[in-house]
Amino acid sequence: MSNTDSAARYSRGASILHWLIALLIIGNFVGAWMSEDLPRDQKFVMMGYHKANGILILLLTLVRIGWRFTHRPPPLLESLKAWEAALAKVTHTLFYLLMLAVPLAGWGLHSAFGKGKPVSMFGLFDFPALPVGSDKATIGLFHDLHEVTATAMLALFVLHVAAALKHQFADRDGTMRRIVPWG
Repeated sequence: MSNTDSAARYSRGASILHWLIALLIIGNFVGAWMSEDLPRDQKFVMMGYHKANGILILLLTLVRIGWRFTHRPPPLLESLKAWEAALAKVTHTLFYLLMLAVPLAGWGLHSAFGKGKPVSMFGLFDFPALPVGSDKATIGLFHDLHEVTATAMLALFVLHVAAALKHQFADRDGTMRRIVPWG
């Protein structure tokens, strides 16, 4: 690893947003899976947190996009092969799209299924519903969009973690140090 590679780190703000959004996304997957086997009243509570976290992910993603436009990310490592650099760029672009699409589809699903009822943000305040219809077709559309985009997010997440582990343990190129908020 060259000195320029080790010095090229993401800004602290980008790093914090990366890990915060990642933890919220992981929490939302875990919460959704856990809620499937819960009694109806407990599932309702769990899904309330899921929805609030989804809105929070959406808002933090907008902040992260704004941050990225105002704080240039470090260049990719020079040691990357051309295909790795291309895959990294495609993966990051898809992540941004999915970090918008998944919560937007979920928000649309809540808005359609709840007939315009706002999303409770952890009981602190309400986030307004989207102005969408509440017919079966609209509910089905948003459900399918949410499910397909979330599945794509999960697949991309697995690829991202596998690549990070490869860079950390096989390549030992310092990629992980570039994104952690400490050190």
